[in-house]
Amino acid sequence: MHMTLLQMAVTALLIAVLPLSMVWISKDVNKYRKLVWVSVFLTFDLIVFGAFTRLTDSGLGCPDWPGCYGEANPFIAHDEIKAAEALMPTGPVTVFKAWVEMIHRYLAMGIGILIVAMMVVAWRQWRKARAAGYEPGYPTLLFFFVCLQGAFGAWTVTLKLQPVIVTTHLLLGMGLLSLLVWFGCRQDSIRTLGLPPAREPAARHMRTLAVTSGVVLAVQIALGGWVSTNYATLACTEFPLCQGQMVPEMDFEHGFHLWRELGKTAAGHYLPFSALTAIHWVHRNFAFLVVLVLGYTAWRAWRIEGLTRPAQGIAAVLAVQALTGVATIYLNYPLTIAVLHNAGAALLVLLLTMLNYRAKHADHKQ
Repeated sequence: MHMTLLQMAVTALLIAVLPLSMVWISKDVNKYRKLVWVSVFLTFDLIVFGAFTRLTDSGLGCPDWPGCYGEANPFIAHDEIKAAEALMPTGPVTVFKAWVEMIHRYLAMGIGILIVAMMVVAWRQWRKARAAGYEPGYPTLLFFFVCLQGAFGAWTVTLKLQPVIVTTHLLLGMGLLSLLVWFGCRQDSIRTLGLPPAREPAARHMRTLAVTSGVVLAVQIALGGWVSTNYATLACTEFPLCQGQMVPEMDFEHGFHLWRELGKTAAGHYLPFSALTAIHWVHRNFAFLVVLVLGYTAWRAWRIEGLTRPAQGIAAVLAVQALTGVATIYLNYPLTIAVLHNAGAALLVLLLTMLNYRAKHADHKQ
């Protein structure tokens, strides 16, 4: 076990060396700010790859943790993986799925190393000169947050894709992205000495709208994660109707009981199809509220100096997100569009975090 952990740590370090080298050789004067935004980019990529892992049913491609059949990579565990694949050719363990799962773990560990580097640099610089932008509290929070995310990643495997654990793992991933974006925006503000101030009434109103939009989006992402982790995407295969009705037969009690095994009720029986229908129907209909609230927020922010660009991004991504959501149903859940739908959710998190930061910053500039 110790040797496996050491080998995995070395692999993650090698993965982290490339972005760290890019930061080191970049011409950006503020390399710490560069490190933060590189971490944002890679965290977004990790979320998208995590969606690919989930949607290809690769979450148990290596059915133990942290290694793969006790080994550091699928090369070493090749015989065990092939034996499992021979028993169940379409099961959760195949060579392809094992590599998908382990690459996801390596990338996550690599980002963890970047955040450790962020924290170490912050503490060193803060002890030297108390320099602005190096307050160690925030990167230390990021470190503990990524450790929590790692714990849920482990439980995802050890608890055999229990829906509430997988959904929480997704939400924590989105939360980590949001925290990193906020930190990046703060580094930008230190570099540029602040954004142009907005009019006080508009800024105050936008703060309320931006926070409300963030809460609504978080609820929708949780509902979307619940759909995905319960494999309820195709419970309704038409739009706007579901099974030929506006309100089909639904079982909310079993569908939204949180602590249960994948595909089972709390009592251990197979989950009824009406429960999957309820899960899908709620996510689908809550999307209308998301479009309304985020669309209105983007429209109001569009007119305010300093908020226009994130507002434009939110409007564009929101439109694409609605199209990919409907296309997922009509086209029978194609992998590419499903991954794009998850990427759109992550982009909305990124853009809404920027909007929240700028609205708060503008409010403080009054």
